[in-house]
Amino acid sequence: MASIAQKSLFCWHDVEALGDLHRLRLVLENLPDEELMQQLEQRRGRGRNEYPVRAMWNSLVAGIVFQHPSIEQLRRELLRNGQLRDLCGFDPTRGSDAVPSASAYSRFLSTLRKRSIREALVRVFTSLVDQCYRELPGFGRRLGADGKGIASVARRRGKGAGDRRGEHDADWGCHEYVYQNERGEVQKSVKKWFGFTVHLLADTAYELPVAFTVSRASKHEVPVMRKLIRSLDRHRPHILKAAEVFTADRGYDDGTLIDLLWHEHRIKPVIDIRNLWKDGEQTRLVPGTRNVVYDYQGTVSCVCMATGTQREMAYRGFEEKRGTLKYGCPAVHYGYECAGKASCPLASCIRIPLSTDRRVFTPLARSSYRWKREYAKRTALERIHSRLDRSFSLELHTIRGQEKLSVHLTLVFSVMSALALGRVRENQPNQMRSLIRPAA
Repeated sequence: MASIAQKSLFCWHDVEALGDLHRLRLVLENLPDEELMQQLEQRRGRGRNEYPVRAMWNSLVAGIVFQHPSIEQLRRELLRNGQLRDLCGFDPTRGSDAVPSASAYSRFLSTLRKRSIREALVRVFTSLVDQCYRELPGFGRRLGADGKGIASVARRRGKGAGDRRGEHDADWGCHEYVYQNERGEVQKSVKKWFGFTVHLLADTAYELPVAFTVSRASKHEVPVMRKLIRSLDRHRPHILKAAEVFTADRGYDDGTLIDLLWHEHRIKPVIDIRNLWKDGEQTRLVPGTRNVVYDYQGTVSCVCMATGTQREMAYRGFEEKRGTLKYGCPAVHYGYECAGKASCPLASCIRIPLSTDRRVFTPLARSSYRWKREYAKRTALERIHSRLDRSFSLELHTIRGQEKLSVHLTLVFSVMSALALGRVRENQPNQMRSLIRPAA
């Protein structure tokens, strides 16, 4: 007879298993995959139906929910777990014989990469995103962008079409990070990887994906993001119409991207800036003024005509109709004496057009408190990337090829969105970010 401690342990594992199965049930119930299933069944036709399409699809979803980085690990779990087989829809009378073979999964995954099937799979993801727009208050107002490098399971380029151990789509990517250490010293770290880059556009409030694309690792993030935004404008314009703010790190610092966001879509860019000024230049004179200067980070200052003292001007807001940023005299705004007031050519305020420097001057002034608050929300992308690595096992994946990775990520992001929607529909919005129990 089992001891009390053993019984408690069994009960705990049962509760844990039930929790996992409940998460899977939530995902399966909230995936809009009927069109995809019909296409897969139509494609199979009257062929062998030893392993039903819907059961195989459900088991693939289960592999993502239960963090199985390979098909073999998924098969072992199906062979062991009768409850999971029943939930996926395999024939209960066959027992473990109902579990598909490795070659059956290989053929099924190959079918998912067929163009028409892949497009139906993408529609599953886009349908979930549209449901988030309808059901989650404010979804899509604050967008964030970031690129994530994903190493290929292969370590080298393939030697030819028949080389199955090599990688035929990937190449080398490199990211440089500049930071200050504890002593205030500027240091640089370099990350190199052989594989791909996932370019992700996500909602930073809910930490859920909105759109993504996969490229080789060497592709620069800015042109890929511009292409992704233009694609959204053509096929899903409601996403850009709902957006108010776009947040990204300095890797996306690009005048063309800023113009695309603001002048074409009225989305306020909150993008960190690189210092591209050369020859040690600290400030530049605002055109049309004699004593107003700005630095590369958008801080506007006036220079006292009597003493030469430089003081930061008070930000007074953005005038959209004029396309200008308004700044006030610091002496007037903060209430201190200015020795050069009598000879100062400025009135109480100055207006600076965004066209003065499109990278430096943006609709949300870089020197404002709101810009800093909005930029802080960019960390939502880092948390999504962390979930991809830890909760969805991309650190341990066994994928070769850009097309395979794209299909897998479509599945992952669909599971992420479906589970979040399921939590909300069960009146558990506080758990929508607890997507998957992290691996021990």
